[in-house]
Amino acid sequence: MSHLHSLLAATALAAIATPLAAQTAAERLGLPAPDTREGETLSVDGAEIFVSESGTGPALVLLHGYPLSGALFEGVRDTLDDAYRVVTIDHRGYGNSTTPGAVDSVVPYASDALAVLEQLGIESAVIGGMSMGGPILFEMYRQAPEVFDGAILIDTNHLPANEIEQGIWNGTLDTLRADGGAVGDIVPFLMPNMLTGETRLVTSPAQPDYLTAAMEQASLDGAIGGAIALRDRPDSSGTVASMDIPVLVLVGQEDTLYPVAISQAMADAAPQAEIVVIPGAAHAAIFEKPDESAQAILDWMSAM
Repeated sequence: MSHLHSLLAATALAAIATPLAAQTAAERLGLPAPDTREGETLSVDGAEIFVSESGTGPALVLLHGYPLSGALFEGVRDTLDDAYRVVTIDHRGYGNSTTPGAVDSVVPYASDALAVLEQLGIESAVIGGMSMGGPILFEMYRQAPEVFDGAILIDTNHLPANEIEQGIWNGTLDTLRADGGAVGDIVPFLMPNMLTGETRLVTSPAQPDYLTAAMEQASLDGAIGGAIALRDRPDSSGTVASMDIPVLVLVGQEDTLYPVAISQAMADAAPQAEIVVIPGAAHAAIFEKPDESAQAILDWMSAM
């Protein structure tokens, strides 16, 4: 039995809340269903990239984590787009985007995002990345630092995957590549990291149903590529230290995947960084606690 299968068996019961249809979960949360979000599709290097934007003002571009979509940010959009042009991107193979095949690094995701900014006429922006979105953001900065007015590092990690994490991603790949493998097979393993047990099982069981719907939109190639990119991501310590721009580090206090100590290390390394810890939130803090997360972003951006 693979490492991932063992973890699946141990966490499945804790991860599964009473099932709700995606539309019902969206209605309970007051959000658009992940597959009905408004936006446009842009052609980028063989992929069709779905982009959703709302609001006017300085651009704020948000990059989702694995294996989610821009739906992750719908809870903060209505607050942020009162003052900013909020742009979310579904990475190739995720959400409403397509991909011609699995990627083998974070580089294609970063190149896609830069191409989207160019097509939208956005010369510079504050760019935020959650989880996998962080390594993508770091690669964007290495390619084009001039497009950054600031950066928001959301429950992410600047370090390469250690041996334990590499084993988790290898297990993920084994599961996805198995006969009959599907993205839904890895959701029970991922969900306990995304949201606290209090949220999943007591206060908001619609949240895991909504995130499950977002995850299950990912294509198999998309999920395989993301697992490879996360397993093999480069060390971005030097990149963080070179980011002489305003940086907000946002992290859930109960994030068990990339704990607060990792976020504190990023905040300590970046020359102009501050950190905000969101109580009662896990890895998907920006979705689990949208009001607190949006307010932290607004306070930081207004002080830039």
